[in-house]
Amino acid sequence: MADRNRIGVGILGAGPVTQAIHLPTLVRLSDTFRVVRIMDVDASVAQAVAARVSADWTTDQAELLDDPAVEVVAICSPHAFHADQVIAACRAGKKAVLCEKPFAVSAEEAARIAEVSEQTGVPVVVGAMHAYDAGWIAAMKNSEALAPHTVRSSIVLPPNSRFEDFATEVVTRPAPFALDLDDPDAVARVVSGGILGLAIHDLPLIRQLVNRVGSTLPADVTVLRSETVSPFGYLVILEVGGVVVELHGVMSENWAPSWHLTAFDDVSALDVEFTPSYVQAGSSTATFAQEGRTTIYTPTDDNGYEQEWIEIGRVALGAAPLIPASVLIDDLAFALDIADKASTAARTAVAERTAA
Repeated sequence: MADRNRIGVGILGAGPVTQAIHLPTLVRLSDTFRVVRIMDVDASVAQAVAARVSADWTTDQAELLDDPAVEVVAICSPHAFHADQVIAACRAGKKAVLCEKPFAVSAEEAARIAEVSEQTGVPVVVGAMHAYDAGWIAAMKNSEALAPHTVRSSIVLPPNSRFEDFATEVVTRPAPFALDLDDPDAVARVVSGGILGLAIHDLPLIRQLVNRVGSTLPADVTVLRSETVSPFGYLVILEVGGVVVELHGVMSENWAPSWHLTAFDDVSALDVEFTPSYVQAGSSTATFAQEGRTTIYTPTDDNGYEQEWIEIGRVALGAAPLIPASVLIDDLAFALDIADKASTAARTAVAERTAA
């Protein structure tokens, strides 16, 4: 298809997420998109990754944003840069912005993004692939009677590098670090990082489920338990709007990958089995059981990564976003509140244990 009929994409950040997720997805959607330019602060990485899709490369953010061929921008940089880059892309007059989660690191940053997005008319889509997953959407449409008293997100994965290396040959990746379980600040960082790096995929979905019991989130979050899990992970138990929420995530070479979001009330249960991060093998499989009847929503061919890019294509052509800015802000506030309270609780528990 001629380039003029395809949406030009610019990508800020050429790390593993860009290499192993977004570029393969955009290649499959090449009838709609073409990658025009990739920016990374490391010139060798930017050049090598751009060459894979015959795109231009740069180390200068302004050069990418000033390129008229870049119609939408994907932001795949470290979290701390997200808000400023989203705002810059909006002010550059792009048709849409896709930002990896979290799209901001504070409620104030999120409010600024929403304000600039409204002023400029540039829609922002957050890369929360589970929110666009066809299995999840089908299950929610057909389980309206479910009002859970318990919700559980359980994520068991090997390190990301295993999936990244299956997808592509990654050009550089962050060095691993050792965890000192007697260091309160280190433990707090692991819990916060786990919530904002892993659990955040499911937190918007959990927020939808909790809202079904009559709560209007963000509601007050009470942390009942918060700790790290060996060799690397977290276990956090919360009470949110009268619902018990368990967040469990662990990365280990020893177990088979498993990603489940489950919810229960007295007469029904919903289980959504997602494919692991980086694995692009179709949508989730959702199972809904109620009063002796079980319905299984089998996977579709499209995964959540493709669906979020399809959403970008829609909004770039003028459609209203499926997830409005107000919901994105509340989802982020919910995640940040949990990360803050859970990391504080974990830090306190370690400090008390080591002082005893």
